[in-house]
Amino acid sequence: MSLFEDLGTAWKLAMKARDPSKDALASIRTECKNKVIAGRSDGGGAIEPSDEMVLEVLAKMAKQRKESIDEFTKAGRDDLVDKEAAELAVIESYLPKKLADAEVEALVKEALAEVGATSSKDMGKGMKAAMAKIAGRADGKVVQAAVKALLP
Repeated sequence: MSLFEDLGTAWKLAMKARDPSKDALASIRTECKNKVIAGRSDGGGAIEPSDEMVLEVLAKMAKQRKESIDEFTKAGRDDLVDKEAAELAVIESYLPKKLADAEVEALVKEALAEVGATSSKDMGKGMKAAMAKIAGRADGKVVQAAVKALLP
């Protein structure tokens, strides 16, 4: 069963149980469907989003929720902070486990070796390879810090 099908099943169960997580699950499904529609050039056919696409959408939505929580906290809107935090919890339950710093550093070293990045001039090439290898299992800022630390 694909990740998108898992989301659909969870959404149906949440709807039946009148679980508050149904709203977050519905928004995830909608974002996934919108991404598929935006990527189609032939204009037809129902295509289910791939697991990679769903993970991209989940990572984007998690980042948006974290930013919203920061802004709402600064504004003193605790009601909205609670709502965003609940949605973030649902989103993060479908994201893969985050990598530890040592694991990120090891993957970044591999990626830099694969592309032959040896100096800070190769930062862009190294970041692209590292982000492809890590694929949403670590924050981009953590990866960037690791790449900067490893490139003289």
